Amino acid sequence: MTEPLVKLCGNRSKQDLAYSADSQATHLGFIFVQGTKRYVRPELVGRWLYEIKPHQKLVGVFVEPTLEELEIVLHYVPLDIIQLHGNETVSEVLQIKEHFAVPVYKVIHHADFGVDYMHLFKGAVDGFVVDSKVKGAYGGTGVRFDWKAIPSYMKEAEHQGVPCLIAGGITDENAAEVLNYHPGGIDLSSGTETDNKKDRNKIQALMREVENYGTSISGSTRAVR
Repeated sequence: MTEPLVKLCGNRSKQDLAYSADSQATHLGFIFVQGTKRYVRPELVGRWLYEIKPHQKLVGVFVEPTLEELEIVLHYVPLDIIQLHGNETVSEVLQIKEHFAVPVYKVIHHADFGVDYMHLFKGAVDGFVVDSKVKGAYGGTGVRFDWKAIPSYMKEAEHQGVPCLIAGGITDENAAEVLNYHPGGIDLSSGTETDNKKDRNKIQALMREVENYGTSISGSTRAVR
């Protein structure tokens, strides 16, 4: 068992990025969906990245983007992962991967048929994010789903040989609870914010919880050996 990935998403200012980059998170996310509260212009993100130079992998979040929209963002931002939050089809995912040669993660909105929906994308995507299903929103709501369903999502992701992150309502105060279900990673936006800005104290508290979890699984591994 490996330590979970940690994605700090929704960075919308240079200060947000600075706080997120100054952590042991593995991924940093940016929302390129116009009309959403965390939308950022790609040219600004490119400028911030040039100045801050984070060590984490960069994730761009999109909803049913055109190839032209992706080209504009990738011109400014060297994304490591394209994350799709909408109703994209398998063929659209494959088209994006063929055109850009960038790994694609697909968001699954938790539902009774969520695992079946994951299975549709077997071999097409490079990872999954499971988020809460909230009417009128694609993500970033701060609403959690029933975490008892996490093991079924993890089992399907393991079967496909790809990572699976859990999103929706995770904070430093409940991170230990979700980590007890052994997700492949956790994905947070509002859970690391105060007054719509990244909060360094919340980020540090979150990473302490992840570190404590990593220490506990390392100890369990040694005990088994």
